[in-house]
Amino acid sequence: MSELKQELKEKIIEQLNLEDVSVEEIADNDPLFGDGLGLDSIDALELIVMLDKDYGIKLADPKEGRKIFESINTMAAYISAKKA
Repeated sequence: MSELKQELKEKIIEQLNLEDVSVEEIADNDPLFGDGLGLDSIDALELIVMLDKDYGIKLADPKEGRKIFESINTMAAYISAKKA
């Protein structure tokens, strides 16, 4: 799971062009939106595309995305559950 979390951090930084953010700065429990990483709704769409493209996971319900994209931990758990 830690490999997946590391991979997610790298992909988020790359996908969202977060040039001022390093992998080490993103804690597994940090909120991705709001006070944490400060992502917005456009970033959420990019993350949905990333899940589909990189992991073959399609999100149909935006409310589901809100729970999944809370933190690196919640994203990793969701991806692991879907792949299992």
